[in-house]
Amino acid sequence: MAPFARDVDQQRLRVSSPSERSGSSRRLFVAINLPQDVRQGVWDAAAGLREGSAPIKWVRVECIHLTLKFLGNVLQDREAAVTEAVEAAVAGTKPFPLVISGFGVFPQRGAPRVVWVGCEPSPALEILQHRIEQRLEPVGFPLELRTFSPHLTLGRAKRGARPSDFGDLRTLIHELDHSAESFVEHVDLMESTLGRDGPRYTVRHAASFAQ
Repeated sequence: MAPFARDVDQQRLRVSSPSERSGSSRRLFVAINLPQDVRQGVWDAAAGLREGSAPIKWVRVECIHLTLKFLGNVLQDREAAVTEAVEAAVAGTKPFPLVISGFGVFPQRGAPRVVWVGCEPSPALEILQHRIEQRLEPVGFPLELRTFSPHLTLGRAKRGARPSDFGDLRTLIHELDHSAESFVEHVDLMESTLGRDGPRYTVRHAASFAQ
């Protein structure tokens, strides 16, 4: 079954144990996962972009998420410390709304590398992301120097693509109109496993907010 095929409540029950996979390290990140209907709405809104000729590798609908902190390859014996840091970061956090609106690309000029849909900044979201940064820094993950720009990645440019290959992609993107709201009640420590058809994501740990 594809990851994220069920909605978020069911996904949270699918937290894998360290014994499920062998190897010395895992590729991890911290994210907010969205309900299936929210992901599907974003996916449907971007259908016209996927039907175009731009050399973009599109993210599968079940993999759409908001990354709060990318950790990279993490030794398995450090995962417990990472989990504790994430739990400490969300301690006392109350559930809050996440508003999704506006499409765009990175960078703003030149050949696009990433197609995204935005997430409106809010004090609750920014504080949460800052606390995750602060809690993970003492366990070996440097603070991110770039300003946090919350977004959901929809696609990435294929290797070797030229600026002229993207035609009127930016114009099409700015013509899109979609907004949605999701209620955030937890963050997930995620594992990314690379495969031929793109990465597969697994929830390693779900850190729930205070109710």
